[in-house]
Amino acid sequence: MCKKSDISAEKFVSSQNDLRQNQNIMRKIISLATLALLLATATLTASAQEMMHIYPKTIKSGPFNTGHIQGIAVDTEKGYVYYSYTTILVKTDLQGNIIGSVTGLLGHLGCIDFNEEDGRVYGSLEYKNDVIGRGILKALGKEQEIKDAFYIVMFDVDKIDRMDMDAEKDGVMTAVFLKEVYDDFKGTGLNKAGEVVAHKYGCSGIDGTTIGPMPGADDGKQYLFVTYGVYRDENRADNDYQVMLCYDIADWAQYEQPLTQEAMHRNGPAAPTRKFFVFTGNTTYGVQNLEYDAYTNRFLMAVYRGFKPEYPNYDLYAVDAAVAPQVQDLQGLNEKGEVLTLAKAGKLHEASGVYGWNFPHGSTGLWAKGDGTYLISENHVGKTGQCSYIYEYAYDEARGFVINQ
Repeated sequence: MCKKSDISAEKFVSSQNDLRQNQNIMRKIISLATLALLLATATLTASAQEMMHIYPKTIKSGPFNTGHIQGIAVDTEKGYVYYSYTTILVKTDLQGNIIGSVTGLLGHLGCIDFNEEDGRVYGSLEYKNDVIGRGILKALGKEQEIKDAFYIVMFDVDKIDRMDMDAEKDGVMTAVFLKEVYDDFKGTGLNKAGEVVAHKYGCSGIDGTTIGPMPGADDGKQYLFVTYGVYRDENRADNDYQVMLCYDIADWAQYEQPLTQEAMHRNGPAAPTRKFFVFTGNTTYGVQNLEYDAYTNRFLMAVYRGFKPEYPNYDLYAVDAAVAPQVQDLQGLNEKGEVLTLAKAGKLHEASGVYGWNFPHGSTGLWAKGDGTYLISENHVGKTGQCSYIYEYAYDEARGFVINQ
């Protein structure tokens, strides 16, 4: 019995050892399989992330029952595109799939830009009782009168996750009032006959907006720039400059407030950090899209072309951001100002000394990738509303802007 028991014990111990060996082998197999699965998952995740940041040849958005496309902005890190459609802000992925929108604006939301430092979209928003402002209210079916006011608005775009979020009530938008713009819009100038006319510098409000460096500086500090809209008027000589305001927005938290359009606040800086002038000749409603391009170190200014015969009336101009502003007598104005230099690129109009391009796109959306390529929006009108087609362009000094096929 004892012998038999000893033999059974030996077999039991042997079987237990075999079991432990098998378990160790299985653990190694499972560990290797788990590692392989994790590596595969990581590869798939990386591929998915890479796919998110592939720009298609054409990004389509719309139709939306609102005003035409005004501007675009891109978050390259998270892979989103933002669109201003006059009274709404739209958020999509890079393939044009809609993520959400912000509505409820009764004013003109113009050019927009994405601020990489705080992850928000900045845009120009204006309210005024002129043909544009009244046209917006009529299109919205609104009858109330809106007071003249001009703001930079900041959208907390991470919160935009559904359609038709309310700009006033859903906590996605704050605003800073621009007193300088208001004062110039309400101010006066002189026409060629010496008669007093409305709007200093021909100011019709604001539109072009971008984040970029101080012209002539190399300290890396970023500022907010916003450009005036300028009324078309061939009978006055004080409206031949593009006016660009520069703001240091590092301390803007003290001014930011949600905007209630029935009782709009007036919180904002008393004056801009700097006020610049760019001589181009008169345009129709000034700079529609302003974009700092790190690749060329230029501020691109897309406009609706002007009609004064003494100027080239280009569609696109560029400020050389490497050149510091110079204080000069302003032509057609009895004052001095800080004048920025146009880049010596594009075509020179020798009579006026103005450089620029006859390039018909960019006024409804312009974004520089920083590598010599650009996303440029073209507005289209369908049967059911406004649309945008965004195309990729490349630039070189010899060919100018050429669409990438």
